[in-house]
Amino acid sequence: MASAHPVWDLATRLFHWSLVVCFALAWWSAKFERYDIHEVTGQVMIVLLVTRFVWGFLGSVHSRFSDFVVGPASVLAYLRGQPSPTPGHNPLGGWSVLALLCLLLLQAISGLFNSDDILFSGPLYYAAEPQLRDLMGVVHQWTFDILLGLIALHILTIMYYQFRLKKQLIQPMLVGAATDREGHKAPVSALKAVLVAIVIALLLWQGLELAPQPQPLW
Repeated sequence: MASAHPVWDLATRLFHWSLVVCFALAWWSAKFERYDIHEVTGQVMIVLLVTRFVWGFLGSVHSRFSDFVVGPASVLAYLRGQPSPTPGHNPLGGWSVLALLCLLLLQAISGLFNSDDILFSGPLYYAAEPQLRDLMGVVHQWTFDILLGLIALHILTIMYYQFRLKKQLIQPMLVGAATDREGHKAPVSALKAVLVAIVIALLLWQGLELAPQPQPLW
């Protein structure tokens, strides 16, 4: 018997759990003022998120946005009880995931412009006008607060589907597939995603290296 195709390919699963770790580490490092760790974590998140957006076009079938970002009619049909057309994200969940990805990227990018006004300044702090830096500071805080609510809702929804509706959502994100959920096609190699991430990391590093730096005081 042929093995089942995964719902989530290896690249998507690695992205998901790496992002979970990075977000937790970013929160911890900010809370305890370890801004050296916070800065690196934020940049890793940018690489992960941009890679995920690229993977949404080049990745395996159920990781592509075309598989789960659908029109209002499909969302309404799902809310009225019609089954999800894909074993990946359902029509409502797909939009929730896209919103999370966009907010996380906005959160990470806005952090590049931040400063604690004492010892730490983000790599783009001196590349921006004061008004933009102030705006990015507000965006960084507001998106964090919104993300906490959305992540809590995300976890509660998964628990509801997993334990109340008996739909296996956790297992596919751990091992790829589940007894009641299998992918429709063979996955794209995770090596492709690794190469994309390396290119994005190099571009980000080069871009930040070219950013203006503060003039020495003496």
